[in-house]
Amino acid sequence: MKLFDVYPLYNITPVAGKDVYVYDDKNEQYLDLYGGHAVISIGHTHPTYVEKITTQLNQLGFYSNAIQNPIQVELAEKLGKLSGCDDYNLFLCNSGAEANENALKLASFETNKARVISFKNAFHGRTSAAVATTDNPSINAPINKQQAVTFLPLGDLEALEKELQKGDVCAIIIEFIQGVGGLDESTPEFYEGAFLLAKKYEAFFIADEVQAGYGRTGQFFAFQKYPSIVPDVISIAKGMGNGFPIGGILSHPNIKAKYGMLGTTFGGNHLACAAGLAVLEVIEKENLMQNATEIGAYFAEKAKELPQVKNIKGRGLMLGLEFDFDTADLRKKLIYDKKIFTGSANNKNLIRILPPLTIQKKHIDEFFEALKSLL
Repeated sequence: MKLFDVYPLYNITPVAGKDVYVYDDKNEQYLDLYGGHAVISIGHTHPTYVEKITTQLNQLGFYSNAIQNPIQVELAEKLGKLSGCDDYNLFLCNSGAEANENALKLASFETNKARVISFKNAFHGRTSAAVATTDNPSINAPINKQQAVTFLPLGDLEALEKELQKGDVCAIIIEFIQGVGGLDESTPEFYEGAFLLAKKYEAFFIADEVQAGYGRTGQFFAFQKYPSIVPDVISIAKGMGNGFPIGGILSHPNIKAKYGMLGTTFGGNHLACAAGLAVLEVIEKENLMQNATEIGAYFAEKAKELPQVKNIKGRGLMLGLEFDFDTADLRKKLIYDKKIFTGSANNKNLIRILPPLTIQKKHIDEFFEALKSLL
């Protein structure tokens, strides 16, 4: 049997990792400034992470959600405390796409409506309703296109209210910093206005924090830059497990749970919860949100030294460097010549930077020295 060939692959085979570095099968060292799509939050093979997962595996790796699982309760309590969303309720699943599926399903259950408002350049996942709310026709099959979704320009409150006035919208789903789309971010007036319009027209306000959440922006969630916004649902994944598959939704306490409303086989399993607890422990003990803010500011200052950089986008350690040319060749040279991983976006002129939150100034210096020599 062969693998189903759906990924264009770089000719690199990582076999080991430590903190912000990965090592290939030829023992070459690579600086990881992409973290496998923003997944590696506390660094590769962090000792706390390895110890917690190993200990749990030696006790019990898995059982279903038909039994008591105190580790889920511990994870919920720790997450609530660290995120500042202590009054929310946690439902655990396996990925960001699954988190958004459940967020949209919950919105439809609660409002008894079906249409969703999403935004141009949005990315919310690759499954069913999640991919239908993703602004990329090439990954939407006909079965997905049956979903009722309207895409609006990010920042257009007038267009948003016009659609909400029709009365059939169950949810607005929004990334406060667009990830795959290219680090676009609108104004405080738009985000705050969109939240108020959702309340006015009785639509759920879903904050997709799959990529921007878990301390990456310097705050636990990107939406927390706007204190007046209280989402109905917050979707999480990626950095939540530092590579172990785990996701979830935080639902507002006004939403009442019913047996059978949501469900999952693997979500919230013992190993996933152990990984999730390790991540939260390290973020707190090592002050990684503060580090994200400080290193992000340092990165922005270093970027200003490069005249070829036309725009610096993002917050904290969710960053983008925009040029006036397609960066595909530059990214290949960074990988093959300078041994540095970076990311791409729908915006072809952008390099995405999503490193582990443990990154230090010396690693940023290493990147910019490499970039200067290539430019």
